[in-house]
Amino acid sequence: AKVQSTPGKMVSRKGDGVGWMIYDQQAKYNAVTYDMRRAIPAILQNFVEDDDVRVVIVCGAGEKAFISGSDISQFGDKRSSEDTRKLYDEASEQASTAMDMFPKPMIGMIHGYCLGAGVLTAMSCDFRIAADNAQFGVPPARLGLGFGYGGVDNLVKLIGPSYAAEMLFTGNRYSAEDAFRMGLVNKVVPFALLERTVLDLAETIADNAPLTLRSVKTSIRNTQLDRSEREVEIVQAQIDACFESEDYQEGRRAFMEKRKPLFKGQ
Repeated sequence: AKVQSTPGKMVSRKGDGVGWMIYDQQAKYNAVTYDMRRAIPAILQNFVEDDDVRVVIVCGAGEKAFISGSDISQFGDKRSSEDTRKLYDEASEQASTAMDMFPKPMIGMIHGYCLGAGVLTAMSCDFRIAADNAQFGVPPARLGLGFGYGGVDNLVKLIGPSYAAEMLFTGNRYSAEDAFRMGLVNKVVPFALLERTVLDLAETIADNAPLTLRSVKTSIRNTQLDRSEREVEIVQAQIDACFESEDYQEGRRAFMEKRKPLFKGQ
């Protein structure tokens, strides 16, 4: 029987301080379509506005893949003429801007194929945990595609120019262990333990002070910008806000009383 191919969708859910953003096109190993990209900014905006969401996990549906790349079957009609390519690139850009500017912690939970757009998506997360079955690769050189400067820049900042050159020149697949050695992922765990490991990290983060997390995330993002582009005033304002917060009072009280603090993000 022929598998009914359903177009991909983005799934989001929330609970226990965690927002989940899930790429779901399992028939194509979660290859990302134009419509999936279009859905991302609204999902993330919803997480931004919901104070109960303290941390976000980004992952792929099913057993086989995180994201296997962009859905190349769409390139015929979506990336052939200049107008459609502009629309497609605009959707990509809006999705990656929404991820890059997302103010709360974001963890990439990676299993199976993580290729092309999958690597770009993973790099938009603050850090990445991989299952031992993960495979990484960036194949534009095998397709003759132009690979955007932003993607190269992010890859070099994460793993350095020499590993980035090897990955991009060869288009080869790399194991989870290779990715760990290069600094592409923080940790490799058995596939069966992936979700539990990431949830433990997410719960630890969700218990921490939201204003501090926000200020640290803004600071980290700014370290990666040229000095002239750094938002020094915003960074300082966010740091000051921590010291003026009720959470700071609560944190000190809890420390003195040897109990776990209950942070409200205020």
